[in-house]
Amino acid sequence: MNVSDSERFAGALEYLGFQKTSQEDADLLIINICSVKQSAVDKALSHKRKGSQKVILTGCYLEKDKKRFDVDYFMRIDKLKDLKSILNKLGFNIDKSLDISHYLDLTPLYGSKISALVPIMTGCNNFCSYCVVPYVRDREISRPMDDILCEINELIKRGVKEIWLLGQNVNSYKPNFSELISRIDQIEGKFWVRFTSSHPKDLNAEMIETFAKSKKITPYFNLPIQSGDDTILKMMNRPYTSKKYTNLVKQIRSSFKRHRNEELFLSTDIIVGFPGETKKQFKNTKKAAKSIKFSMAYISRYSPRPHTKAFEIKDDVPNQEKQRREKEVDKIIRKTALKFNKKFLNKEVECLITHKKKDWFVGKTKHYQTIMIKSDKDLINQFTTVKIDKVESFRLFSNT
Repeated sequence: MNVSDSERFAGALEYLGFQKTSQEDADLLIINICSVKQSAVDKALSHKRKGSQKVILTGCYLEKDKKRFDVDYFMRIDKLKDLKSILNKLGFNIDKSLDISHYLDLTPLYGSKISALVPIMTGCNNFCSYCVVPYVRDREISRPMDDILCEINELIKRGVKEIWLLGQNVNSYKPNFSELISRIDQIEGKFWVRFTSSHPKDLNAEMIETFAKSKKITPYFNLPIQSGDDTILKMMNRPYTSKKYTNLVKQIRSSFKRHRNEELFLSTDIIVGFPGETKKQFKNTKKAAKSIKFSMAYISRYSPRPHTKAFEIKDDVPNQEKQRREKEVDKIIRKTALKFNKKFLNKEVECLITHKKKDWFVGKTKHYQTIMIKSDKDLINQFTTVKIDKVESFRLFSNT
């Protein structure tokens, strides 16, 4: 979401007459921060003012994080519509105005000609006990469906081949996420659609059937479990049980198999070392990871975030133990991912190539596996079908 926000910020600056340049030569530096993780804040701190540069901090920032940055203006991303007046306060002489009611109305400066990020909503109503998003982005706001469809239609005309629908919880898109997918499916042209992120509590049978029947949706699904222990899930304010989550996964896999006869690439998010997480409770997460057989996982070590409910609980799992638990889960995911990828060995797969790295063309398969291809042809920005010669946990290889 922050990458998409940066593209809209860049689009606004270009409209107002700015040109992109190196950080060293810039008159204006924009730091787009994400306070969801402490590591992201620490990374943002590496960007320092150069000379007489004016600096704006935007994105998802907490009040406590503001004190650590040497900037001229703190600007919430939803205030992007007021950018002209903010820049003029900083000494820039801007004549044009951004005639918009919400920052999502802005035309982005897309970072890729192949794959595009399209936010369908912003904000969150869930208040997971570890997450700051409702405090830094406020409550859910859904974009009008016609605006989303108009943006996607324009992207497809430009030759974009992959669309990512973004939201903190796409399943709660209003008026109806299934209807949005169905209408996107009617857009002509060869392109893939992926989305993130889904909340298990709002995923229903209608959505699952819509995804599986869709001609554009790829067989990739990100469904955060966060923990495999019911007590920890309750403390996280995640209103589902490990069993309910597992049943949802079975429904999704069954539906894709029934309608498409396709395997499902399932990714998830997992937090280790949540306050009070015992070794037994952590074992339940490992047990869930083994039984569900994820193809990929974004594993995070818990870090306390002010304003959240979990911040009031003692962070009593030592960082060294969090690192150990992270490695244990990662080891499980690597095994299940390798087992999944072995299903594609010596078979033909469809993929979209985005760039070249040394002698390899690099891209993603329909299932979202990273693929490395050696070929005499120029494959960039093309759909292609290749035979898989070798697999690793998180990569496929082909010599065409």
